[in-house]
Amino acid sequence: MTGRRVVITQRIHDEIEVLLSEHAELTVNRTSEPWEPVVLLKHAREADALMVFMPDSFDAAFIDQCPNLKIVAAALKGFDNFDVEACRSRNVWFTIVPELLTEPTAELALTLLLGLSRHVLPGDRHVRSGNFQGWRPTLYGQGLSGATVGLIGYGSVGHAFERLISGFRCRVVWCDVKPGGESMEAVAAQSDFVLPLLPLTAKTTHLINREFLSRMKPGAFLINVGRGSLVDEEAVCEVLETGKLAGYAADVFEMEDWARSERPRTISKRLLELPDRTLFTPHLGSATRTARIEIERRAAQNIIDALAGAKPRDAI
Repeated sequence: MTGRRVVITQRIHDEIEVLLSEHAELTVNRTSEPWEPVVLLKHAREADALMVFMPDSFDAAFIDQCPNLKIVAAALKGFDNFDVEACRSRNVWFTIVPELLTEPTAELALTLLLGLSRHVLPGDRHVRSGNFQGWRPTLYGQGLSGATVGLIGYGSVGHAFERLISGFRCRVVWCDVKPGGESMEAVAAQSDFVLPLLPLTAKTTHLINREFLSRMKPGAFLINVGRGSLVDEEAVCEVLETGKLAGYAADVFEMEDWARSERPRTISKRLLELPDRTLFTPHLGSATRTARIEIERRAAQNIIDALAGAKPRDAI
């Protein structure tokens, strides 16, 4: 131990603590709630390294108050909540975990798609109500067989999702900045299911807006496992209430995108009051035990690299 200090902003698995404790003294948030910004800064002022998570956010002013900082290791893939340029200009490494979230996120996307379109939650509520008397001609949904699935963004998650649904005999269309796809308008017009799978940037914020939703097929479904602010949630409420959009499923919400000063602070009450047309999960995209351990391990390895004076393997 050399007196170096690593601050870990969320609870992590014991084996990752043991791994890091061989290289530095640790300060760990052992609760299930994120630290308030003032508490995070208090711990980070003397830190050589930070391991940060989805609920965290910082700007240049924060980095300026952490003079010993050598690396910020994000245990995630999307990094729009963090001022990466501030790190770069101050010679602080910033790393992500680029691919370990891909497969579990694609799995959850398929889970939400099937759960929403086959009315799994309304069916569960009906069975539990005590009114179920056996089969009735009700809760008819939309199957994947023969359907068209549209991917807005055709990166690693899009490819993983396409592999997962390849056995369902459905058609996949996509659009992306890379050549070979279709236009967003064409994807909207053709698709029975639409999944935005893009990073959050100024250009992609509210990419799924009133105009896009108006171009979607009547009776189509929208599933968001990317970032909350890719979707204009109020616009989604409107088309759900009119019935043009058959359903909306999401694992991510606008209120989570901390770097957006104008973001809503809560999930839309209108969305929450449409339980038969919506299906929500609390940001479970990578929430499998195996995935989370490996994500933490990768972030820890990036920290170990930086503390040893080497370039971290996942530096961006």
